[in-house]
Amino acid sequence: MRVLAILLLSLFLSCSLFEDEVSDTAIARVEDRYLFHADIEGVVPVNTPVEDSVLIINNYIKNWIKDNLILHKAELNLKESQKDVKKQLEDYRRSLIVYSYEKELIKERLDTNVSNDEIRAFYENSSQNFDLRNDIVKVRYLKVNKNAPQVKKIRKIYKSKKQEDIEKLKELAHQYAEKFHLTDEQWILFDELKKEVPINVSDSKGYLKNIKNIEVEDSLSFYFVYIKDYKLKNDVSPLSFEAHNIKNIIINKRKLSLINKIRSDLYQEAFMSKDIEIYDIKNDEE
Repeated sequence: MRVLAILLLSLFLSCSLFEDEVSDTAIARVEDRYLFHADIEGVVPVNTPVEDSVLIINNYIKNWIKDNLILHKAELNLKESQKDVKKQLEDYRRSLIVYSYEKELIKERLDTNVSNDEIRAFYENSSQNFDLRNDIVKVRYLKVNKNAPQVKKIRKIYKSKKQEDIEKLKELAHQYAEKFHLTDEQWILFDELKKEVPINVSDSKGYLKNIKNIEVEDSLSFYFVYIKDYKLKNDVSPLSFEAHNIKNIIINKRKLSLINKIRSDLYQEAFMSKDIEIYDIKNDEE
């Protein structure tokens, strides 16, 4: 197979003068099916090294043979009714056409603006359905190189509640921190924080109840963490954490409603214009 692939590769690289002859050359066979040179044109990307090209062609030929072997076995062993896929193909074609048309209508007609009042109303009416699956926190954290300037200042103010200190911390973070998150009104997963900060937590509930300020280090960096608030798994999820999901839910409900309305309107219009008829179903025994 490797020799065959190298020969095929040489055909690819040969003069275009022989393209007509090459295109008719069979390079593999399974029963009465043939793989031709023309079938593998474009399989190898331009500027691929020779060794890689050989591997790509080998794999393509092997996969083609395997696919056609299983197809041959299937055609021999399945009943004719099982091999008749015309209805499935037609159903699939129709569903694709309908989907594409409805997608265009949705793009034209769907209102995707969702107000905060709508989100809040949905949340208040369904808050029992928004239990947290994970612990979440409101937090500030910074990762700062041990040799960075102003480390002492950052250590002093990273947990401050004074607005002037918070503004100063933002300034220092942009200048000296390797990583930081200072949006302490935004809920994030506690697991995300643990990925960023080298802390070992076996009991999240006990840890979050008792620890508010964290200072840890590794060989290169200091980590400063201020946990402003937290909620535990199975608590009611806060509105701000669910707002994006709720917006998507509302939009999806509108999509379904719009599609149902479109279909209903089409039905009524066709019925009124007598483009459709419903005939009585007669019992054969009558």
